[in-house]
Amino acid sequence: MYIELRHLRTIRAIHQAGGLAKAAALLNMTQSALSHQVAGLEDQAGMELFVRRSKPMRLSAAGQRMLRAADRILPEIDAMEEEFRALRAGKTGRLHIAIECHACFDWLFPCLELFRHAWPEVDVDIRAGFAFDAFPALHREEVDLVIASEAGPMPGVAFNPLFDYHPTFVASAQNPLAEKDFITAEDFRDQVLITYPVGRNKLDVFSEVLTPARVEPRAQRTAELTAVILMLVGSGRGVAVLPDWVMREVKANADYVTRPLGPQPVTKRMYGATREEDAVKPYVAHFLRLARSEPVKLQRGL
Repeated sequence: MYIELRHLRTIRAIHQAGGLAKAAALLNMTQSALSHQVAGLEDQAGMELFVRRSKPMRLSAAGQRMLRAADRILPEIDAMEEEFRALRAGKTGRLHIAIECHACFDWLFPCLELFRHAWPEVDVDIRAGFAFDAFPALHREEVDLVIASEAGPMPGVAFNPLFDYHPTFVASAQNPLAEKDFITAEDFRDQVLITYPVGRNKLDVFSEVLTPARVEPRAQRTAELTAVILMLVGSGRGVAVLPDWVMREVKANADYVTRPLGPQPVTKRMYGATREEDAVKPYVAHFLRLARSEPVKLQRGL
């Protein structure tokens, strides 16, 4: 027996309408065409689906069985069609984000708070990129966006520029380096450098300052949280280099000093990497706009 969705809709419409004429109007078809469809369906079933001698028309036992199937299947089909319409309109989807930057949580959460109000039907999740290899995961469609400070090139990946930032030196106000106008690589030789627990290639202080100058700090200590790094720095346990958007609170605190790296401050750029075809999705484009504007507010202390 070959059952199509139109057959289930026919059974449901006749049951709801109580007759062929009204059901045909509901289905936007002629009564003759509907009668022909019912006859063909009954031929397949090998039994009557309706008790025609009753008014209104009643379903036979076989028709009741088909109605139960229609009541179970058709709502799922209708829901799926609605999801597809929403996908085509860009109202729903998935935005799973991998982060290759510990300090990015400071600006990412305000962005997501605004995003969830605008796109409540988009499924959002965050995965720390430092815990796995983010870009292969992007290719495998395990994540949809990677927050990174380095750009490709990578086939099939679009590196969408977000904003520029300055890696900034921070130390206790009692540190001798507080007397300097700017910090150079040599200044780190007798300092304990406090960093996030990631590879040196992901730390701006190494990639932009120390490694090119072939300078090693006296020691290196790690901490997972930005707040802990700042607490240790304020206690005179070491120095750190953090993105400028993190410095909004310490700049007004007399326990700390912040200084640029070099006479010409180091400038880096954050990117939102997506699969090329995803960057134009409305909700992805909206998130990228938020990720361009919200961090700047933190940089300006707003």
